[in-house]
Amino acid sequence: MPDTFRHHRFEHALSASRDYADPLEVSLKVEFHGPGSLRQTAEGFWDGGRTWKFRFSPEQSGSWTWRSQSSDADLDGHSGWFHVVDYKGSNPLYLRGAPRLSADRRYFAQADGTPWFWLACTGWNSAILSTDTEWKQYLADRAAKRFTAIQLILHAPWRAGRQDENGEVAFTPGKPLRVNPRFFQRMDRKLDECNEAGLAAAAVVLWALTSRDKESPGAVLPDEDAARLASYMVARYGAHHVLWLLAGDGNYAGENAERWRKIGRAVFPKSRARRPVSLHPGGMRNPWPDLKDEEWLDYLTFQTGHGSDERKWRWNATIAGELSGYQPVRPVLDAEPNYEGHLSYQAQKVIDDFAVRKAVYYSLLSGPPAGITYGAHGIWAWARKREVPLDHPRTGEADPWRVCLNYPGAQQMKVLRDIFDRFEWWTLRPDRTLLAEEPAFEAYPMPAWSEKGKFALIYFPSTTEVRLNLGRLGGKPTLEWMDPRTGARQAKPAGGGDWLLLIR
Repeated sequence: MPDTFRHHRFEHALSASRDYADPLEVSLKVEFHGPGSLRQTAEGFWDGGRTWKFRFSPEQSGSWTWRSQSSDADLDGHSGWFHVVDYKGSNPLYLRGAPRLSADRRYFAQADGTPWFWLACTGWNSAILSTDTEWKQYLADRAAKRFTAIQLILHAPWRAGRQDENGEVAFTPGKPLRVNPRFFQRMDRKLDECNEAGLAAAAVVLWALTSRDKESPGAVLPDEDAARLASYMVARYGAHHVLWLLAGDGNYAGENAERWRKIGRAVFPKSRARRPVSLHPGGMRNPWPDLKDEEWLDYLTFQTGHGSDERKWRWNATIAGELSGYQPVRPVLDAEPNYEGHLSYQAQKVIDDFAVRKAVYYSLLSGPPAGITYGAHGIWAWARKREVPLDHPRTGEADPWRVCLNYPGAQQMKVLRDIFDRFEWWTLRPDRTLLAEEPAFEAYPMPAWSEKGKFALIYFPSTTEVRLNLGRLGGKPTLEWMDPRTGARQAKPAGGGDWLLLIR
């Protein structure tokens, strides 16, 4: 029998002969040798008591050997071997490998080169607060709706969650900082099951916006302790199919940038292999001019947030294009557009599925698309009854998470995937020259054209009475209207509302 499958995980435990006052001071690195002179390393982690573990995700079948290196004699010099075979099932992550940057660095692709569309559901509290049964139901629903990732937080406490479903916390501040293996052993199962459902985890390591209780580690821990806590989580879950969000909801610009440069370089040093890394910024903030040259930064996210005024929509319509011009190029995506069921901050009206669609298509088509995130108010907070989420009084009451599963906007994300899978979405580039005239901003369409010249896609948020410049496409183009609510295709748009136009 094989020890593991290609693109899965190999895990091994080592035992020490004594206890340690500060287990995080013990270093453990494991070197792996595989077929064709492959050589890779992984960091080990403490798992409570006298137990250390290491995990590794092999990308080649065949025989592998490993050898440990440690600052502690008990853990140093151990060795072994394991056998890897190709996976034969249907899980796309195990068939094709974990997402990484594409060859042109504009989108995500899997190990075999297959383009991977980031379609994440925002479940910040989902892994922390869900029971095992709830978690499996949630994952099954999101996989059925063709989501590809879950945005989640790897620790408690944080601003909207002070402990996990069993009352455990991930860490205790102090000298030294303490981690709680019981908390993470429960999270092990959650991330295992997330990947088993075919979903990657877009995992926040250090939430960076806090309340008066000063609970969020990205906001309150000293630089060194924040880096130690983050390094522990990255060592523990680096062999899972994850995309890292080093911090969440923070302000990383200006005088704050140096803190995140230091933490990022400590957690993701140049010599260490890693899954893709970014940060999740606060609403309508662009921290990237101060951080874009960091080597550990693999993709750029932004948060168009939960506003409803013209300033929000203008920012929504332009920020992806601005970020896509930064060098070196990286995938760019909106990791927090309007949450369905959340109150808009200006009008204090419930955000509906139209506002979700408008934000999503604006963000997708205003820059080279890499993907998009969806959020529902009751899911991110993991509400079990109708209530206002902890420390979020202006967001309004959230419906229970099970009610939110089938919100119209959530069902329309499957429609979006189905539409985008019909063509080479990764070749789209924003191109306003497809419009012969610019309408008023209230009806601002979002046009994109394939860089291969094969097709164009235009999102119309309201009126479709706009003159187009189609002569440049050559020949006689074929026009097909698509309803973003249902995916229905027709020769002409029927009725009002928003529409998509595919031109071939």
